[in-house]
Amino acid sequence: MNDTKKIGFWTCTALVVGNTIGMGIFLLPASLAPYGYNAMIGWGITVVGCIALARVFARLARELAHADGPYGYVRSTLGDLPAYIALWCYWVSVWITNAALATGVVAYITAVVPELGQLQPSLFALGLLWTFVAINLFGVRTGGGVQIVTTTLKLLPMLAIALLGAWMLLRSPQAYVAHLPTKPIALSDAMAASTIALFAMLGIESATVPAAKVENPGRTIPRATIVGTLLTAMIYLIVSTVPLLLIPSQELAAAPAPFALLMDRFVGDGFGRWLALFVVISGLGALNGWTLLVGELTRTMADNGVLPTFLSRNNRRGAPAFALLVTAALASIMILMSYSKSLVSGFTFLSTVVTAANLPLYLCCSLALGILWWRGKKMTGQGIRDMLVIAIMGTAYVLFAFVGLGHEPFLLALGLGAAGLPLYLFMRLRPKTV
Repeated sequence: MNDTKKIGFWTCTALVVGNTIGMGIFLLPASLAPYGYNAMIGWGITVVGCIALARVFARLARELAHADGPYGYVRSTLGDLPAYIALWCYWVSVWITNAALATGVVAYITAVVPELGQLQPSLFALGLLWTFVAINLFGVRTGGGVQIVTTTLKLLPMLAIALLGAWMLLRSPQAYVAHLPTKPIALSDAMAASTIALFAMLGIESATVPAAKVENPGRTIPRATIVGTLLTAMIYLIVSTVPLLLIPSQELAAAPAPFALLMDRFVGDGFGRWLALFVVISGLGALNGWTLLVGELTRTMADNGVLPTFLSRNNRRGAPAFALLVTAALASIMILMSYSKSLVSGFTFLSTVVTAANLPLYLCCSLALGILWWRGKKMTGQGIRDMLVIAIMGTAYVLFAFVGLGHEPFLLALGLGAAGLPLYLFMRLRPKTV
């Protein structure tokens, strides 16, 4: 493929930041409020764990620069079946996420422009979903360009919250100690808060998925993954702590729009509506980024013979057209089936499903790095020792996250993996055509 159709460092970084900062962060302060200071401890654990996972993906991208993303990383180390199960679970989670993003964006658009509330919500959500499919049908560079713009815009409300926090610290520092959380610190609560925070960090692997479309992937993907993860973690820590300390925990926990409540209270009435506009931009940016990734991921799996071959075909602009259309159809079914759920209840259920579905990929990639260390352990030097440390940290964090999620999400992940086995067996056992 011609390099002019490939994406570089800034687009890859925008994918990491833009896909990670979706709509979850705008509900997260309310979800974490009941945990008090345990939420801060949970955030600390999540940030350390996600940085470890980011280093796992960065190192795999460097060591296996010619592999076609996570599928290639796992397949070349653990084998075909683990690679399929991990990527199958991840693939399902991505198009479910697209359905939820489209639905959530509609709820906020009608808050910004009430007149649009007269439209049929499910049809509105479907229109948004297919709009971004159309954008990505023009090729990865078009979708990547949209991602850079929306990522830049979505950082503005994050900056507003950070500036408000700094202004309150200088103007009224006593406000930070007026409503201190009273919830006692406990390991179980810290673990629960950590797994909730992990949902908001999903997407750190985004730069690795379109590896075949990245310029100099052995250098670009590791840099973009680390920079994007650190930037996102820093933003999240700041914007989650400010409302937790400035608003009473019980009130914050009941707030449907925590950041809007914060702006209305400390800046002035009406500012929350402007913030809702940026929630829309954030959701649309994430929807664009995940649409791009699900197309590339589907193409990769089809190229490797575990999804039907026609899904790997590109159009004349280099976009995986059939992959985009099929996954959008699946997401459309999810929109029509689940639109009766409220935003908050849907978010809670989605966070469990999607987090559980992502963990097998994170675990397999951490183990894959361990296998690479084992194969090269006779080598000497700091680099090979670092590889083992990173692999152990990544594996330990994923196991910790599984424990924190509880047995039901763990069984859900197992069930999701098992649901893909019939297709795997069919694709393996079918007669090969010449």
